[in-house]
Amino acid sequence: VIFAFLFKMRSTILPFFVATGITGANAFSPLSQTRMTTALNYGWDEYNKAQAGAVPAPAPVAAPVPVAVPVPVAAPVAPAPAPVPVAAPVAPMAGGDPITTFAASQEAAMSKIAASIPDLEFKTDLSWDASAGIAIGGNPATLDGRDAPGPTNIAWCANVNVANKMSSLTIFNGPLTDVPHLLSRCIMNDDNTMSLVLDFRPRAYGAYEMKDAAGNYPGPDVLGRDAFTYSGNRKEFETKFGTPEVESFLSSTVASLEGAVVNTESNEFELLTNGPLCVKVTMPVTDGNVATVAAARATAADYWLTWALEDIHDHRPGAPINSQYVYDTKYRQNCYAALLPYYNAAFGAEGGDLCAAESGPLDEGYVGGGS
Repeated sequence: VIFAFLFKMRSTILPFFVATGITGANAFSPLSQTRMTTALNYGWDEYNKAQAGAVPAPAPVAAPVPVAVPVPVAAPVAPAPAPVPVAAPVAPMAGGDPITTFAASQEAAMSKIAASIPDLEFKTDLSWDASAGIAIGGNPATLDGRDAPGPTNIAWCANVNVANKMSSLTIFNGPLTDVPHLLSRCIMNDDNTMSLVLDFRPRAYGAYEMKDAAGNYPGPDVLGRDAFTYSGNRKEFETKFGTPEVESFLSSTVASLEGAVVNTESNEFELLTNGPLCVKVTMPVTDGNVATVAAARATAADYWLTWALEDIHDHRPGAPINSQYVYDTKYRQNCYAALLPYYNAAFGAEGGDLCAAESGPLDEGYVGGGS
């Protein structure tokens, strides 16, 4: 009942959260008031500015059909009982264009997701297909935006490709589950290198940014009783999602990349949003690296889909869902702020528009971000 009421009233409730919660002490409680307020207000204000000048979506057509996405099946595919295996290496496509390879692999992953989640709806007014003629940095760009208000509960899914430059898949889950958000992105750099980010992002605050060089987290002597809450959140994520198998998959991916350099620097907003297993590496553009990255991104999408289809990750009705919604709303604003400087660096003046479009409708994430 509470959930249904909040969904119907989300246009009234959410502005209250934005007006009162964003700068309040409930954003990320261990952070200082100054740091927390700066992080959240910066993301929200910059997002609104970017949205005001964002690349306009094409006029809706009678029956928009995303490119190469099959018609959804009648019922969701049952989750696999066994852990998801690491995908076989993907051979680079003829012509040697890495983004063409990544885009094809990402499109295959999206087709599999769409076939498994029948209520994953294409958002015409928030998407651009090839016929829209939109270019970012002079390169043709497409954005396939979707959400799913049903049990799988996807608040926003953005399949973005910028020819010759970037392939990115971002999935923000809705508050009905605790399935991690997915971030999978590869950007081509000007020095014949490419940068990969892969992350399964936890849905509860674990004070991950407070981890010291020895791998320890602050205890009750620093955080009081909250230390036990954050420790419990970390333990639950490790048990359900950040398992030794998943950790091994990510570490072995990095180890198999030729000449890869781990990017250890993170901006303030990344510290608030990165998961404990986040992979950030830059590597030379080689056929082997392209194949390894494509396979790793496909495997990461398979892990996410398996979790999304398992009902064991559903929240109980009532307070857990409402609390998840409040946390996710502020979290997504920080994700936008974390991404913005990277897109500004990669795409110049158009970076803000692309960042706003890919981040999706931050003001409506309760059940289906674009609904």
